[in-house]
Amino acid sequence: MRVFIAGVDGYLGFPLAQHLTARGHAVAGADMLLRRQWVDEVGGQSAIPVYAIEERLEAFRERNTANLTFRKGDFLDYPFILGFLNDFQPDAIVHLGEMPSAPYSMIDQAHAVFTQKNNVLGNLNILWAMREVCPNAHLVKLGTMGEYGTPNVDIPEGFFEIEYRGRKDTLPFPRQAGSFYHWSKVHDSGNTMFACRIWGLRSTDIMQGVVFGTQIDAMGDDPRLRSRLDFDQCFGTAINRFCCQAVIGHPLTLYGLGGQTRGFLPLRDSIQCLTIAVENPPTAGEYRVFNQFEECYTVEELAYKVQRAAADLGLSVTIHHYDNPRKEQERHYMNPDRNHLIDLGYKPTHDVHAELKIMLKDLMPHRERIEQKRDVLVPDIRWDGTRRRSEIIDEQLSAVK
Repeated sequence: MRVFIAGVDGYLGFPLAQHLTARGHAVAGADMLLRRQWVDEVGGQSAIPVYAIEERLEAFRERNTANLTFRKGDFLDYPFILGFLNDFQPDAIVHLGEMPSAPYSMIDQAHAVFTQKNNVLGNLNILWAMREVCPNAHLVKLGTMGEYGTPNVDIPEGFFEIEYRGRKDTLPFPRQAGSFYHWSKVHDSGNTMFACRIWGLRSTDIMQGVVFGTQIDAMGDDPRLRSRLDFDQCFGTAINRFCCQAVIGHPLTLYGLGGQTRGFLPLRDSIQCLTIAVENPPTAGEYRVFNQFEECYTVEELAYKVQRAAADLGLSVTIHHYDNPRKEQERHYMNPDRNHLIDLGYKPTHDVHAELKIMLKDLMPHRERIEQKRDVLVPDIRWDGTRRRSEIIDEQLSAVK
């Protein structure tokens, strides 16, 4: 197959390009390299060094028999995406090219507006370009389990049957997103479903849980082929951040009571799931939804899992409860379905404990890089639209040093 990856320089995009190429697919990708800028803007850096895109592409060519066709460009630039898709003529498009951070979208008015503009309009441009130049391609769009929110009922895969006033219908499951970022993904889902209905496009919408991990097998030992791993409050997902904290002796930053429950899966299994979706397209006009996660845990349970994995490696880890800057339920019901990918052959490759130990071992040589950015480990972006007072930040930083 010919697979186009939007956001190919990212945490998921670059490993996916390597994995698909190793499976014999022809891969092309585009990226504006904005993730590097966003992380720098919030004062962070990847715990694992990320090489310049030219060096990454050179390493890719050295390891694989096929090249990764790459163009730098913005998905808000419609002529750019139209021209690239027309030239490449993909069988599948994997859309990972959006701003992926809830806290970043909640910093202030400018960041909220940027998030909506970048994500919603970029996705619309891809849909229109597909209609114009590759209408038979399959769009694998990365959504998020966060679109659903935390309803007090089981969560189906996208659709459910409802009876109201004596009549029945199958409808999209209600979305209750918890940030301006998550709402941008809800808008993407609605626009993509609509485009499939009116234009006959085909799409798989991936409602993905929180991804963690440092490796997939296709990376090999070349450091230029490694993916990034962020640990700041905006772009560092919970487990990745916890593991970075663990290797430098920083208390794990548990927000509030730690009872927030989410779905999680390792990086290598996320890549497996995306590949399964790519290689098993829906029919023309079909919009389908896959919930993509391995297991659900509370954030507190995750913190204790990291603590136990760290102890196996001789690391002493403490857990500290911080004031939760987010507006979210501290404890809630969470029971989502995840049948579609399993029906197509998805099988987890590692348990959480084994994956955490791999991560910690990979991060330990980079203690100094994490230590350099220690001050980004305490949250200061609040969902009520205000920044934390500097004296409170200083007080919490002093408490963990």
